[in-house]
Amino acid sequence: MDIRQLQYLSALAREKHFTRAAKACNVTQPTLSGRIRQLEQELGVPIVERGQRFHGLTAEGERVLKWAHAILDNWGSLQQEISTLRDTKGALVGRLSLGVVPSALPMAALITKAIQDHHAGIELTVLSQSSVEILRNLEDFSIDVGLTYLDNEPIEGMRAESIYMERYSLLLRDDHPLAKKTSVTWAEAAKQPLCLLTPNMQNRRIIDRAFRTASSTPIIRLETNSVINLYANVHLMGLASIVPEYFLKILGPMSDIRAVPLTNPEIEHSVGLVAVDRDPVSPLVLAVFESAAEVASPARTGRT
Repeated sequence: MDIRQLQYLSALAREKHFTRAAKACNVTQPTLSGRIRQLEQELGVPIVERGQRFHGLTAEGERVLKWAHAILDNWGSLQQEISTLRDTKGALVGRLSLGVVPSALPMAALITKAIQDHHAGIELTVLSQSSVEILRNLEDFSIDVGLTYLDNEPIEGMRAESIYMERYSLLLRDDHPLAKKTSVTWAEAAKQPLCLLTPNMQNRRIIDRAFRTASSTPIIRLETNSVINLYANVHLMGLASIVPEYFLKILGPMSDIRAVPLTNPEIEHSVGLVAVDRDPVSPLVLAVFESAAEVASPARTGRT
């Protein structure tokens, strides 16, 4: 067994197509297929469901893939650390994937800016994912770090660090009757036609609980998994939405949009970074946590 065989298996599982996987690995399709067959022979188990096309992995193959992801992740971390030791300036180079719950995407931009300011050689991929997807993808090593809720779902076995407390505002067009108020209750918000994130998002589950606490049933006219789409529907359709209060501070003021704080009940939840807790820590993962620490203090006090 060698690293390249595991890389080929990971590519096949990702691409779900032999030719595309081979192209991604810069080898011929027969080379990729042959090396995976060698891996099957060495381990003594079938890994790929046989057929003219890729039909998936066997049960044994899924277990091999899980180990392959772990080995490849450690291999990448080793390369990064050795590269840093060789570089007299200590510059980090590599690619890092960050999974982010939709409500934290604007905050993620502050974190990625801090990373780039200190480590220009790090290439970043930021993915919008649900909190459940983030934990699952961390466990199978398809992302390196998550930015998610810390106090609403179990995150055992993870390194976690709070970045900010999420509080909520009612997003309105400035011609809305409630736009000039200094605060709005959740019961008042429930009476407005709303556009909200989809129920699989933790932000939405928090909002639903807040309405239940206020003994109110909201009027939901539209659901989306996109934060930008929330803004668009407030602007174009005159719907109301519920977003973290920090949004307009980071995204900047919008001429016809107002954010009014929500009260009664007062709701807040901790949002922060999570990564697989292991020793040694990947240099790239460590860089994310260190960069996020610069963002954390002003974010907690509402300054950005």
